[in-house]
Amino acid sequence: MQNKDIETLIKMLARLPGFGQKSAKRAILYMLQHKETFMEPLISHLDHTKNNIVECGSCGNLDTHSPCSICRDPSRDENLLCVVENVADLWAMERTQAYKGKYHILGGTLSAIDGITPQDLTISALLEKCAQHPIKEVIIALKATVDGQTTAHYLADHLNAYDLEVTRLAHGMPIGGELDFMDDGTITTALKSRRQL
Repeated sequence: MQNKDIETLIKMLARLPGFGQKSAKRAILYMLQHKETFMEPLISHLDHTKNNIVECGSCGNLDTHSPCSICRDPSRDENLLCVVENVADLWAMERTQAYKGKYHILGGTLSAIDGITPQDLTISALLEKCAQHPIKEVIIALKATVDGQTTAHYLADHLNAYDLEVTRLAHGMPIGGELDFMDDGTITTALKSRRQL
């Protein structure tokens, strides 16, 4: 019979994406066996991160500063804006090192079934950004699902009011695929093969 505290730790860790009951048990066992060299530094760093990470007021990324390091980077192309669903998708795009513009995180996709409307997303902030900044192209990088495509068409309809080009990632990405689970080559090819929406 395992200790109640250990069981609680395993259950908490198993709730994280990518972890199941078995992988959570292995991770907790490793941490308990390496308390001084791994567990204590991890706890300290988690506490530090919890107190210092903020949401970027410009794009929605997570960083220690707002605006984040991507928004502050002067080498980034300010004429290019990539719209993604969440932070994981932004990180997936950055992992490829193929995109050199700025970002906008929507915070989800439109969904009639889940009751997610345009007011639940950062669409108004996106339109305001397009009105106030010299953006020449908006890349819609949403997942290839019904909700993702519905959101992409909704955005394209509203972005047509501005003097800019609206493109989307090429369909080199599989239907139902999510950016966070794509390999770097697939994302890079999809980004390079984007077309007008």
